Parts: sequence; structure tokens; C-alpha cells
Amino acid sequence: MTEQAPINSGFGRDTTAADVIGERDLNGVRALVTGGYSGLGFETTKALVATGADVVVPARRPDHAREVLAELADLPGSITVDELDLGDLDSVAAFAGRMVEVGEPFDLIINNAAIMACPETRVGPGWEAQFATNHLGHYALINQLWDLIGTDRGGPGRGGRIVALSSTGHKMSPIRWDDVQFESDYEKWQAYGQAKTANALFAVELDRLGQGAGVRAFAVHPGGIMTPLQRHLPREEMIAAGWMDEEGNVNELFKSPEAGASTTIWAATSPQLDGAGGVYCEDCDIAARTDTDSPFARYLGVDDHAIDRHEATRLWALSADLTGVDAIG
Repeated sequence: MTEQAPINSGFGRDTTAADVIGERDLNGVRALVTGGYSGLGFETTKALVATGADVVVPARRPDHAREVLAELADLPGSITVDELDLGDLDSVAAFAGRMVEVGEPFDLIINNAAIMACPETRVGPGWEAQFATNHLGHYALINQLWDLIGTDRGGPGRGGRIVALSSTGHKMSPIRWDDVQFESDYEKWQAYGQAKTANALFAVELDRLGQGAGVRAFAVHPGGIMTPLQRHLPREEMIAAGWMDEEGNVNELFKSPEAGASTTIWAATSPQLDGAGGVYCEDCDIAARTDTDSPFARYLGVDDHAIDRHEATRLWALSADLTGVDAIG
């Protein structure tokens, strides 16, 4: 695991995804971006295909995704849309099966799709929806695609990078080991926080397990951006939180979608991270550990509970038990 400390990348908060890629040619690179047709996912897909990458975009509503992504048809790379509902493990298995049947390896996988602060919702065998969709669905997906990613399973994989989108939401809750599924006292923000902690811990353990197969993993905080992720939030709540004013003007501290996708693209493609992995990134750099004495501790850095190796291993074991899938561990 790489040291959790900034490397002074030369990029920053306002860097865009296009800035990160620069003149690099990604022709021949095959990527998968969950939720790659909406918000940050759309900008991530756009940045990749603009430089020649071939991108698979799994979507819960594939026809809608195709309509949205038609805007990118003239870019050099290609886009393939397929059906996937991360909250349904049968759907995850079916999608992964189709990809394995095609047999083409992935160089990059970006676990971008997420839900945030939704009303209490149960999926599958009664799992809390944010934990199930944001974490367990992606956990099962990566495991079931492993023969197309890693180099040690006898498949065509050639190694690569996996990026898990976390957020500063991880600061709102560690893993609630005594009640992971919020079977009592559901609170939407704490549930979201636990899911984002899970995304960060997933990257820590996946990086440890995957290094021998040439796979490195990173967690990313994209920054505050207004996207469809806020669909469950009443306008009044966003005004009260200072995200926008009464007229709907967004707080200037929020990033543009193009800048919001930049840290994802940096973690997925930058040669500055060659040989690195298992770290949490923000503003196109490896994040510092949270300075608990700072007035910005809620918004900057990564809390220890989200990069703890013991917690990461424990979460992997729980995820394997819940999903019945563990192709890597």
C-alpha cells in the first residue's frame, strides 16, 4: 500500500478531466464506467472516448443511456451500453457473464454509479440500498469480472487499474459492524457515509489482493458537484446546507462536472501513480490524512477509519459472505 500523503502532482481543485489526460492517446484502452451516462460518469466517459478509449457503460436503463451518450458518437473512441442493476446480484452476474463471454480484457474499471441519501429502501434479501448498491454490487461485479482484469487467473487479462468513487461522506460514518444493514434507526446520511467508507476500504483491500495480478486500486473523492446524485434531496435541505441560495445559485465552492471527473481520470490513467495503489485521492493528488484540528476537517483529507487495513480485510470477508462471491481473496 502506498503512503497516504500528497505527491504534489501539479494539478489541483480546478483541474478538468481533459487537463489530466492532456495529449495522451488512449487508443486500444478498454474501460468500464458504471453509471457512465449521468453526471460525473458522463464526463468520465466523455474524457476517455475523446482520447480513443473503448468504454463499456452498464446502465440500469440502457435505452436512456444510449440516448444520452449519442452526443459522444463523433468522438474517436467507442461506447457500448449494456444492462446492469447494481442493487440486484442476479443482474450483476448476468452482466459479468456477458462480458466474460465476449472475452475482451479491461484496462480500467471505474466504480462510479451510486445513490445518495435516499429514503430507507431495501434490496435483495433486505439489504440497505446504499450499502448494497454503492458497495456490494461493485464488489460482486469486480470479483465476477476478475478473469478479464487480473493476469493470474488464466484468462486474457493484462492487469490495470480500478477506481472506486468514495467521497467526504465517509467522514459521517465508519462501518457499523453491529448493524451494517440499518435494521434499526435508519438515518440516510449515516447510511451514505457508511457506503462511502466501504468504497474506500474496498480499494484498500482490492489493491492488496490484486497487486500480484498487476491490478492496482484507488479510492477517489471527486469533490462537491451538482449532479443527478442529489435527486433524493429536497431543495430546502440543500439551501439549509449552504449548497445553494434561495434563487438556486450553487455555492461557488462546488466544482463543475468537468473538474469533478478529473480526480477519477487522474487515478485511472496518470503515470504519476505507476506502482502506487490502495490510497484515497482528492483534487488530483493523493489526499493527506485528516487534520482533526483543522476547521476544514469535515471536507479535506481522509479519516483513518476509511483506509484502515484491518477494517478493509474485515469488510472484504463480510462482502464475500453476503454475496457468496470471492474470486480474488
